[in-house]
Amino acid sequence: MGFQETFKALADPVRREILIMLREGQMSAGEIGSRFDMTGATISYHLSQLKKAGLITENRKKNFIYYELNASVFEEVMLWLSQFGGKSDET
Repeated sequence: MGFQETFKALADPVRREILIMLREGQMSAGEIGSRFDMTGATISYHLSQLKKAGLITENRKKNFIYYELNASVFEEVMLWLSQFGGKSDET
């Protein structure tokens, strides 16, 4: 996982919406797709881009695949971004 893939994945509004949905817990591709007006293939593409960036993981249970957030990648990105915050008041 590199930041290039992460930021590319985050650049798309549909993928950001999927990540927001997954904050509530794991969901199947069908559950995710039911909230969008797009084909299953398009949803699959967005999920694959999120997986490639390491932002989500998948777990297989019987005949279903469930997706959930990968918190460690978000923590890494937040840590990296925090270096650009305001300067400390220390002198």
